[in-house]
Amino acid sequence: MTLDIDHLRTWIGQEEVQTELLTAATIQRFNATFDRESSLDEGAIAPLLIHLCLAQPAVFTAELGPDGHPSRGGFLPPVPLPRRMWAGGHFTFHDHICIGELVRRRSVIQDVTVKEGRSGVLCFVTVMHDIQSSGRKVLTERQDIVYREVPLADTAHPKTAAASAPIGQHSRNIAATPMLLFRYSALTFNGHRIHYDAPFSTGKEGYPGLIVHGPMQATMLVQYAADIRNAAPAQFAFRSVSTIFDKADFTLNADDTADALNLWTAAVGGPVAMEATAQW
Repeated sequence: MTLDIDHLRTWIGQEEVQTELLTAATIQRFNATFDRESSLDEGAIAPLLIHLCLAQPAVFTAELGPDGHPSRGGFLPPVPLPRRMWAGGHFTFHDHICIGELVRRRSVIQDVTVKEGRSGVLCFVTVMHDIQSSGRKVLTERQDIVYREVPLADTAHPKTAAASAPIGQHSRNIAATPMLLFRYSALTFNGHRIHYDAPFSTGKEGYPGLIVHGPMQATMLVQYAADIRNAAPAQFAFRSVSTIFDKADFTLNADDTADALNLWTAAVGGPVAMEATAQW
């Protein structure tokens, strides 16, 4: 497929602003989803990456596409490729978000590029998010989105399996249940059906099961890093390498280095799915 990159690049500089009050109820639902505990008191520090659950676009149901994504051509450019994935990102933490504060997210399209990959044409959209809480700058985020074609049947599921991921110095097992995936979709107001609609994911999209969200994996990894070091990192970067499905449990893994933690996720017995680095 040939893309009109000049047209798509006219979206560079497009801006969107969303706000939401962070309530104790939101934190309670977030903690219930991840089986964690934290204070629900007014003014208490919120869990890391709670902002991914806040100020999300509320598109009318009638304006969603058949896959559950908003129709193309709004804030994001109308890339005419069927599959959209969160390919990676980078977070710089400046301050904490606290319960009872008004969180403001300003998003700007920074770049749109096209590349040729093994599975066909790839279009990358880079979005920068500036997060403020009660007027304080708390977080800077770079979000890397990739659009791609549907792989051919013989390339979608390669016959040669990738090597199993190693087990880290620190490792934790996570059950990839449909309840977990549905709850995270609800928390983030994410209508993409590949995360909660098994007949659609397997029958229409051709996947072997439901897909474990990339942002959820990133949230688990950054929380795991903070648990290991007993402190929130100053920076966290991640990159999606392969897909985790709900057919098996997956693991969070971490190796210590001099000034960082190298982290990754993997399905049990499977290859690395997400690579990440946390720095303090």
